[in-house]
Amino acid sequence: MTDMPNPQQEAMLKRLARVEGQIRGLQAMIRRGEDCEAIAQQFAASRKALEKAYQQMLACLLEEALLTPEQSPAEALAQVRAIFTKYT
Repeated sequence: MTDMPNPQQEAMLKRLARVEGQIRGLQAMIRRGEDCEAIAQQFAASRKALEKAYQQMLACLLEEALLTPEQSPAEALAQVRAIFTKYT
């Protein structure tokens, strides 16, 4: 039996579902031959929504790094630095 997603996971899944809907909307706009300005606006909105989801995921990753009780402050700081180097 699988664990139920926690509220953060549920929020992320909903956010990603909205992004997915925006991307599908973009595909439909392109198929319909809508003008480039309208498509560009939708692209910008989709990118912004995905970036927001990415920021939320990074925040979760940083929380995990900082709230791990068995590591020292120096280890936590090293992990935070590694996260920033790898993901930003």
